Amino acid sequence: MAKKAKPEHYISKFEYGLKQAKRYRLLYVMLLPYMLCFTAFTIIPVVVSIFFSFTQFNVLQPPELIGFENYIRLFLDDPIFLKSVKNTLLLAVIIGPFGYLFSFLMAWLLCELPPKLRTVLTVIFYAPSISGNAYVIFTQLFSGDAYGFVNSRLLNLGIITEPILWLRDEKYMMLIVILVSIWMSLGVGFLSFIAGLQGVDRAQYEAAEVDGVKNRWQELWYITLPNMIPQLLFGAVMAVTNALAVADVTVALNGFPSTNYATHTIINHLNDYGIIRLEMGYACSIAVLLFFMMLFINKAVQRMLEKVGT
Repeated sequence: MAKKAKPEHYISKFEYGLKQAKRYRLLYVMLLPYMLCFTAFTIIPVVVSIFFSFTQFNVLQPPELIGFENYIRLFLDDPIFLKSVKNTLLLAVIIGPFGYLFSFLMAWLLCELPPKLRTVLTVIFYAPSISGNAYVIFTQLFSGDAYGFVNSRLLNLGIITEPILWLRDEKYMMLIVILVSIWMSLGVGFLSFIAGLQGVDRAQYEAAEVDGVKNRWQELWYITLPNMIPQLLFGAVMAVTNALAVADVTVALNGFPSTNYATHTIINHLNDYGIIRLEMGYACSIAVLLFFMMLFINKAVQRMLEKVGT
């Protein structure tokens, strides 16, 4: 069968792309500084990490190629890594969804307040995510002696007879880490939700009221959420990334390493081998696995939200 002749005005995708690049060349020039920084500080480090993950490298000597030995060691000869994966996934499953919903709910409630009050409360709620004082507060609350706030109240009420080592006892450590992490989840995603809520055209609510929308929940489902898909996707990415990257809070509350590695996460394991032991090849293999884990989960969450939005 003879091929159909292409129309005279047909141009290839490459020619079309080249034409568009020439048309918007000024925009590409403006994007150039960002692209250079993104390449230098994101793309190149990822590529270099993937290379070093196949080597034995201690920083002091040249790297030696060893193939997949680091990855085999991770899964077959490192029980602490497997425990850190379990702890990280547990934190991600709980902190990710709850932190995401908590951030959206707080943003939604704040947007109902007058502008000045909303601004003040936004700063108050956002501050813990960028300040280390939250660790100090919770360390005092759950101090293991009789002078800790929680212990002193429970002792006074007669609920316990001796102080509980909240930050050293395996039964309570993970619960407190989850509590603190959710409380500190009002970060950049929270700010994007507030921006998205304020950006919804008010005329749509008026039109919806005429069309039969009767309450705030229907407004939220049929108007607010569809208009906030970009912010919801960004918030989901931040929630998943932050949940999988929990590390500082466990070190600040439970020490390093935590009791029997009860709150040991993948990032803690990465810091152990990369910063303390200087086994950079092995540390890079941990980083590469975490990178692809984040990538896979983020893609899954984005597809789920896109389906909900449609």
